[in-house]
Amino acid sequence: MTPACQAARPHRRRTAVPLACATFLLLGSGIASAQDAAALDAPAEEPSLQDPPPASSGKLLLTGGVTQVEGAAGGGLAPWAVIGGNGTRDQIGGSAYYTRVDVGDYALDSYGALLGIRDRVELSVARQDFDTRAVGAALGLGQGYVIRQDIIGLKVKLAGDAVLEQDRWMPQLAIGLQHKRNNRGALLSAIGAKDDSGTDVYLSATKLYLDQSLLLNTTVRFTKANQFGILGFGGDRNSSYKPQFEGSAAFLLNRHVAVGAEFRSKPDNLGIAREDNVWDAFVAWAPNKHVSLTVAYVDLGNIVIRDHQRGWYASLQVGF
Repeated sequence: MTPACQAARPHRRRTAVPLACATFLLLGSGIASAQDAAALDAPAEEPSLQDPPPASSGKLLLTGGVTQVEGAAGGGLAPWAVIGGNGTRDQIGGSAYYTRVDVGDYALDSYGALLGIRDRVELSVARQDFDTRAVGAALGLGQGYVIRQDIIGLKVKLAGDAVLEQDRWMPQLAIGLQHKRNNRGALLSAIGAKDDSGTDVYLSATKLYLDQSLLLNTTVRFTKANQFGILGFGGDRNSSYKPQFEGSAAFLLNRHVAVGAEFRSKPDNLGIAREDNVWDAFVAWAPNKHVSLTVAYVDLGNIVIRDHQRGWYASLQVGF
């Protein structure tokens, strides 16, 4: 999904609907009687959306999500409560990703890796390179001026199980943080940002409805990041943490393909430009547990002096 960075516009604020992924199941084992012993060598039956697999069988396809643009497991824009990688409660899993966002006047490359420990703790690292292209020259920064941001993430599962607890209303819950550091401190200070580093804290709730092939996620993020941190943290309008909403919805079309949408609100801290909310609509394809490809149409709104920044997002993830 991608498995975006932007800036803002002076007038309006966008809303839209939300990204994501979906899932399917492995089968349980049958118990053969003495006269059915030959059946033990028969091919396994097709996965069912009715009976969750045992915890020791490995995660279901896509239940760890793809990798969001800041490195956490989830959708392209929002982290989910799931722990990345294919490891279950007795295992360690991991993944690496590369995401490209191209909206014409700007481009973003995001890449990194994560480690999931016993389906309880997730550690992640990511780097974002934001290319200002010709806009950099128009602003006096130089053609192709690049702003770089490094992100270290931590997520801890608090309660619930999105896959195994189908008979409960409670979603899976997780708390996380993303510490971000920008390499353009002088520029950020010049545009009114208070800091070149900051830490987002978020709480995610993810619910998977296997019978309906539907996944829903809600995330509340406490942040003071400008354009995800690309334009620093805090500003002349506001320099304190404020809650922001992020949401994802995904529907499984078949065993390997999911479609969905995602939304993310952002704070409005800088006087130089007003930030828009962002959204995307995506298709995610997972041929097996180890590889997934997400392609999305994304609307980033206004980015500094360029309005209507809409384009494509593509993300490749490999994992174990």
